[in-house]
Amino acid sequence: MSRACENTIVVGCGAVSVDLLAIVAAYPKPDEKIRTTSFKVQGGGNTGNALTCASRLGLKPRIISKVADDTQGRELLRELEADGVDTSFMAVSLEGTSPFTYVIVDSQTKSRTCIHTPGYPPMKPVDLPKSSLLTALNGAKIVYFDGRLHETALVVAHEAIKKNIPILMDAERLREGLDDILKLADYVVCAAQFPQAWTEASTVPKALVCMLLRLSNIKFVIVTLGKDGCIMLERSFNEGPSTEEMDVDQLLESLEIRKNRSSHIPTCISSSVTKLHAEGIGTVCGKLYVGTAEYVPPSELIDTTGAGDAFIGSVLYAICANFTAEKMLCFAATVAASKCRAIGARTGLPYHTDPRLASFMN
Repeated sequence: MSRACENTIVVGCGAVSVDLLAIVAAYPKPDEKIRTTSFKVQGGGNTGNALTCASRLGLKPRIISKVADDTQGRELLRELEADGVDTSFMAVSLEGTSPFTYVIVDSQTKSRTCIHTPGYPPMKPVDLPKSSLLTALNGAKIVYFDGRLHETALVVAHEAIKKNIPILMDAERLREGLDDILKLADYVVCAAQFPQAWTEASTVPKALVCMLLRLSNIKFVIVTLGKDGCIMLERSFNEGPSTEEMDVDQLLESLEIRKNRSSHIPTCISSSVTKLHAEGIGTVCGKLYVGTAEYVPPSELIDTTGAGDAFIGSVLYAICANFTAEKMLCFAATVAASKCRAIGARTGLPYHTDPRLASFMN
């Protein structure tokens, strides 16, 4: 493990859940009765998963979320603590129910369908006393939000800014209160559909330019594309008089052509610092990166549940370890691929001692 990352504290605020995973031969038709081929109950939720990943990689995560004092809630806390996640800042409701999610994993298409039931009562800022918040943020290197618990998250975000702690935002989809935290974020990782949904731009590259223009704090934005890898736009402050201007869609096309499609391990290629122009939107100075996913043979591809959370947990580690952008994207793709080789969001998450990560950790 990178010595610089040893005992590095990260804080996450967002969803935890109990995942009830049903693996089926094929997704059922309406009114059909089918049997599972296997079944697993495991902790889930974006923040719970991402912080579990970060902990296994060697960071010291603290989680801010809420469960009820029921069987599921107690098991959620036990599982997080067993994985090295500090749950002492969690709110526990004496009454109500903890969040849970039915996850149907289709062995045929390798897809997963999630049906989520939120916990009750929901988390509110009053559930996090100021003294607890200050203790949670004490010594933290980065704070992560998954877009849920938006009222509490905004309180945490404002306090993080007072302490000059950078913010990583997981923009999975449009949610209530998401924009308020996005405006404060330093780093954003998006699901495939989010950039265009949020900006209404006609292409993903245009949408990324639009996000950097609208969100002045952002240092980089990544959009994850599953088996198609990822695209990252990094803001640059090194614009010179000789910096070339190029249409961002054309630049992405030129990078896609250079992509190494024969490699089974993750690769990354980038442009030079360029004035990236998006027709009808504007121009931003930055670097565009194209990362490939690791090829996972169909016989090894078990479940994609939580692959995005594994990617984000890896990005948290990479930021703390000061990885280059290229190293970060390849590292995150490697960790996400490892996760996909086992059932559930957490079973396949690798530890920092995993031989597959040795080239990144040394």
